[in-house]
Amino acid sequence: MITRKPKGKARRETSKFLETLMGGPLTLGAALSGLRESDDRSLAEFAKLLGVSRAHLCDIEQGRRAVSPERAARFAHALGQSEAQFVRLALQDQIRGAGLRLTVEVKAA
Repeated sequence: MITRKPKGKARRETSKFLETLMGGPLTLGAALSGLRESDDRSLAEFAKLLGVSRAHLCDIEQGRRAVSPERAARFAHALGQSEAQFVRLALQDQIRGAGLRLTVEVKAA
């Protein structure tokens, strides 16, 4: 089966749908938690795959620690996920944490 990554309007609609399911904004921590749980991996196993400690991953998943765009890109590569989406989520988390009501959009160069 061939699947295509959503673009433009479809991507925004997908994000809104996920936020509706989650009952709030999609965060990088929530995305990581969802991927980990869908793979049926323990926190320790997933943390090792990402190259961080179990406690650090727990803090990211719970929203207690922010992730830099560079680290988000490394996480995406380690998990075979979209670098642009992980970087967008990391930046959006930082903007939300600063109390700004702005939306981030990332486009590949």
